Amino acid sequence: MSRSMGDVALDLLLPALILAHLVFSPYTKVEESFNMQATHDILVTGVPFANTTEVLKTSYDHVSFPGSVPRTFVGALALAGLSGPFTSFFATPAQLQLLVRALLGLGNAAALWHLRSAVETAYGRTAGRWYVLLQASQFHVLYYASRTLPNMFAFGLTTLATRNLIMVKAVTWKTQRSAKRRRLALYLMTVAGVIFRSEIAILLAAETGYLLYQQRVSLTKEIIPAGLAGAIIGLATTVLIDSFFWQQFPLWPEWVGFYYNTILGKSSEWGTSPFHFYFLNALPRLLLNPATYLLCIPHALYAGPISRDILIPQAVFIAIYSLLPHKEWRFILYTIPTFTAVAAGGAGWVWTRREKTAKYRLYSFALVVSTLASFAISLGLLYISSLSYPGGAALQRLHDIAWQAKDARAPARVYMDNLACQTGVTRFQEVQPYWHYDKTEDEQRLLDPMFWQQFDYALAENPARVIGAWRPLSVVEGFTGISLKPADDDDILPVPAILGNAGRRLQKGYYDFALTARRKFTRGYWPAIKMKPKIYILERELPPAGVQVKGGVAPPQT
Repeated sequence: MSRSMGDVALDLLLPALILAHLVFSPYTKVEESFNMQATHDILVTGVPFANTTEVLKTSYDHVSFPGSVPRTFVGALALAGLSGPFTSFFATPAQLQLLVRALLGLGNAAALWHLRSAVETAYGRTAGRWYVLLQASQFHVLYYASRTLPNMFAFGLTTLATRNLIMVKAVTWKTQRSAKRRRLALYLMTVAGVIFRSEIAILLAAETGYLLYQQRVSLTKEIIPAGLAGAIIGLATTVLIDSFFWQQFPLWPEWVGFYYNTILGKSSEWGTSPFHFYFLNALPRLLLNPATYLLCIPHALYAGPISRDILIPQAVFIAIYSLLPHKEWRFILYTIPTFTAVAAGGAGWVWTRREKTAKYRLYSFALVVSTLASFAISLGLLYISSLSYPGGAALQRLHDIAWQAKDARAPARVYMDNLACQTGVTRFQEVQPYWHYDKTEDEQRLLDPMFWQQFDYALAENPARVIGAWRPLSVVEGFTGISLKPADDDDILPVPAILGNAGRRLQKGYYDFALTARRKFTRGYWPAIKMKPKIYILERELPPAGVQVKGGVAPPQT
């Protein structure tokens, strides 16, 4: 069946939006740092088969900053391998970071595209179209699809597994093709759980248990072969690769992480949430559009058993995982494409009946309005999120200032504090080949005045902790909240650097409009973005004669 231009446009919508989110918010945070730094080190240094220990010690970030538990290099090695052939087309390391993230994002977009075909098989072409629209109007999946969290390496595999399971549940289950799809689904989830995220074992158990309950799978011909193959290949891959890079044998990082966080209970130190958090907080936020869970999913469940067969194992996974005290929305992100797929089935059901009764016309109108509103909210969340990376913005601004002020080839040393490294600084941002970048965390060394004398610049959250005489070059602000009654001179719409002069013109027009509206109609009320100084960019200078400086920024000369 030929596809219309509209269907082709929908095919391109998800990858285009994922890339747009990447470009608009190009920096990363600490949760993504291991895989980002590892990918950089493999791309720049290569895999050190000779003098391995020495090269890893001097050139690989994870040796100096290992973290609380080892992480797998499998995803980083795959991204570096895919990126390698294209590196010559990019001028700077910062552009390579965009390439690396783009490849991951496009891989996850491809998995979502394949899931759309399963939705069309299960519910029809109209539902497939609604799947794309509902998925595209969400924020978290698109924003994080290109981010190098371990969850996002697993996300593509679990989405492809879900696609195969939906295809099985939508057609006759006794065929040889259905058996192959079940084996592939179980194999993919096994590999994803063994290598990237151990919680996927619960999802695998829920899906397998439900298939067994329905008597739709063979234990000896499907479950055991798929599980064994996935476990053997996954274990062989992660143990061989990670034992090499961590120089420990045998090493299975995901087992170490599971033991540390779950068995020892260390994850609870990061906070705990009540049992209902995933169902009543995380799922609604991730789905974003209230029509998905208030209108579409109920209609899909009413329309036939397929939706129940698809959703029950996913809900069981969330319920079991809710027993663990530490909860984060990213731990259940794998279920969002599935819930969206079932919601799309309900949306297709409602939409195809909009001409029959006034009730369905009203439902269809509500569906369109809520989807458009979700698009708008998602874009607003993208804008706000882009303001939360002061570290990356500060290092970029320092490079711009230094480039304009002096010879870019002049050697310099830069210190970057903890907040800067957590909010955007990666080794891909270390673009000046003649500069040395330092991320020392040792508190004793940071209290030593001699330590600071080696640096020409510093990126610091608190200038008072930077010992010596320093001159402020600039300050980078970060998002802190939303105010409903800002002062007249407040910067109510900060402009991301990527928008440049066009963004500043937009900002001025918006500010003039908002100021008029606040004065004439809303009694001073208007939503405004609250920003505050986050990272100070400092340059070391000699103190004025006769002035003793113990710490912080030097006093102004008169």
